Amino acid sequence: MKTAVPGLITVCLLFAALWTGWHFQRDIERATTASMAGSRMVDTRCGPIEVQQAGEGVPLLMIHGSGGGHDQGMSWARPLSQQGVRVIAMSRFGYLRTPRPADASPEAQADAHICLLDALGIGKAAVMGVSAGGPSAMQAAIRHPNRVSALVLVVPITYKPGTVTDSAPPVSDDKNALLLRLLGSDFLFWTALQVGRDPLIRHVLATPPEQVATASDAERARVNDLAERILPVSARAAGLRDDTRLGKRLGPYALETIRAPTLVVSARDDGFGTYAAAEYTASRIPGAKFVGFDHGGHLLVGHDAEVRAHIISLLVESRMQRGFDAAIGQ
Repeated sequence: MKTAVPGLITVCLLFAALWTGWHFQRDIERATTASMAGSRMVDTRCGPIEVQQAGEGVPLLMIHGSGGGHDQGMSWARPLSQQGVRVIAMSRFGYLRTPRPADASPEAQADAHICLLDALGIGKAAVMGVSAGGPSAMQAAIRHPNRVSALVLVVPITYKPGTVTDSAPPVSDDKNALLLRLLGSDFLFWTALQVGRDPLIRHVLATPPEQVATASDAERARVNDLAERILPVSARAAGLRDDTRLGKRLGPYALETIRAPTLVVSARDDGFGTYAAAEYTASRIPGAKFVGFDHGGHLLVGHDAEVRAHIISLLVESRMQRGFDAAIGQ
C-alpha cells in the first residue's frame, strides 16, 4: 500500500501539469487572436503602426497605457464611438504589431502619432493619453500644436518637481524588477490571473481590489477584461520595458506652450501616485481643467461614465472654440 502512494502522487502531479498546460495554451491562443481582432497595419512615414477605428465624428487618437495596445485603448474608448466620436486606437512603439524603433522616446512617439494622422488623412484630432500614454500625448500637443484640437490626460505618468508632495510612495526598483519579471512571462502572468487576481489588481493595475469587489457588475467586468487583455504579455514586453524606464527619468515639459483645451483626471488612491503629478501638470497648462477623485485607483473604478462625460464636454468645447477661431480668422 505504501509503495502505491508515491505512484498516485506522481499521477496526480502529471495530471495537474497536463491540465495546467492545456488551459494555459488555450488561453494564450485565445488572447493572441483577440489582440489582433479589428486592427490593421498602416504604413506611415514614421514606420508601420497598428490601429483600429470605430465610430464617426470628432477624431480622437486614443493612446494606451502600460501593458496595452490598440485593443486596450479601444476597449476603454469604444463607448465614445456611440457619442459622435471617431475613436482611433493605436499600438505604441513595442506593443503588439507596432515595431520598436531605435528612438522610442515620447518625442519620437509623438511625431509618429502625427504621422498616423497624416496617413489616415486627418488634419486635426483630439489626443487622449492614458497612464504611460500621457508623455507622448503631451509631446504631441507641444510639438504639433496645430494638429491637436484637445488634450485629455487620464491618470497620466508625468513629471512633478520634488517640492510637490507625493500622493503615493514611489515604486521601488525592487518592485519594478518584480513587476517586469511578472510582465515578461506569459505563464507567470496567466498564473497570477488564475490564483492571485487581487494582488495583481493591487500591484500591477495599482487599484484597490476591495473597491473592485464592491463596484457594479459592469465595472468589475471592465477591470477583469482589462487585466486579461494584458495577455499575451510577450507581445507587449518591449513597450513595457520602455515605459518602466521612462517613469524613472521623466523631466519637465514645456506645458505652458500647450494651446489645446485640456482635461486632466486622476484619483488620490492611485497606487502609481499619478494624482500629485497630474494636479501639478494641470496647473501648468493654461486653462486646463483638473478632475480629481478621492477613490478609484489607477483604473478610476466607479467613475467610468463620469470621466467619459467630461471628455465629451471637452470635445464639444474644443469644437465650439475652433468654430469661433475660424469666424474671427485665426
